[in-house]
Amino acid sequence: MTRPLDIAEIVGLLADRAEALCLDLLPNGRKEGTEWRVGSVAGEPGRSMGVHLAGAKAGIWCDWAGRSDDRGDALDLVAKVKFAGDKRRALFWSRAWLGLDNVDPAAFAEQRRQVEVKKRQAKRDEERTRNFAFHLFLSSIEDLRGTLGADYLEGRGINFARLGRQPRSLRYHPQLVHPETGELVPGLVAAITASDGTFLAAHRTFLERLPDGRVVKRRDLDDAKWSLGRYAGGLIRLWRGATGKPWKDAERGEWVIIGEGIEDTATAVMARPDYRAAAAVSIGNMKGMVLPDAIEGVILLAQNDTEPQALAARQAVIEQLREQGKRVRVALPPAGVKDVNDMVRGFA
Repeated sequence: MTRPLDIAEIVGLLADRAEALCLDLLPNGRKEGTEWRVGSVAGEPGRSMGVHLAGAKAGIWCDWAGRSDDRGDALDLVAKVKFAGDKRRALFWSRAWLGLDNVDPAAFAEQRRQVEVKKRQAKRDEERTRNFAFHLFLSSIEDLRGTLGADYLEGRGINFARLGRQPRSLRYHPQLVHPETGELVPGLVAAITASDGTFLAAHRTFLERLPDGRVVKRRDLDDAKWSLGRYAGGLIRLWRGATGKPWKDAERGEWVIIGEGIEDTATAVMARPDYRAAAAVSIGNMKGMVLPDAIEGVILLAQNDTEPQALAARQAVIEQLREQGKRVRVALPPAGVKDVNDMVRGFA
């Protein structure tokens, strides 16, 4: 006789069919890489909510436009979307959706075994990707001086030589493999690390030199920025501020600057090197970041995005930081200017 399923196993079975589940629960969303993106748990089109579709985090989701608790596993997703958070009703629905009530015991045992095999394989794949990303970062050129990476940053008004040192999290590689084209392209490589400093992923910015000598993001690529590895809550730590101490040893009362991109955040570093600064890669990823207890407040570098979903995502980040006991200030460029870097360079 097959033993009854526990909740964790039902969650695993739902996660194993995450894409089909999203198609049923959130049909107005769309697949983007290994995520299902939609506006929110209400199901409207948009990108403020993401559901992992594969790997060790399959079924894990976060609604960045919602409250701080709008996240969870696949069963939580069913409960939130269909039953206003009622997990008991979600459990009954999930059993029916999975076809567990009338399943053949032998077939079910095999299904359970396959789910466990996939979970173990996903964890191995994730670890392999992280190790490869770490090797890529370590094999990149540590000193940016004289590279296209330095020329690119200089073109964006960023010259770390004026500050006497460069971030240890930034390196340069002359031959990065672009994930979509397979072409070898030079670019910046940045280390994304967890709150304890553990390496999570590598962020790549693919570059090209124009005939006039300027270095810019590669223009013929659909996306000139890609991350390698999972980095939820991770940060590209660019600057240690006036104390120069590691982030984990931040002094009580310090403030930090947090931006989305490397360029925005590095621009702020050039203006205020006395502050710690880190790039979060995206506004959605800011919501999962954990800062040292000693940090008193955050200066949030905002972009001039008036879309309701973007504004809601920013507000969610602010609320999450305040729940961590942090004070928050928002630095917003003037109307008509996209971001801090464009503001400094005089672009509207």
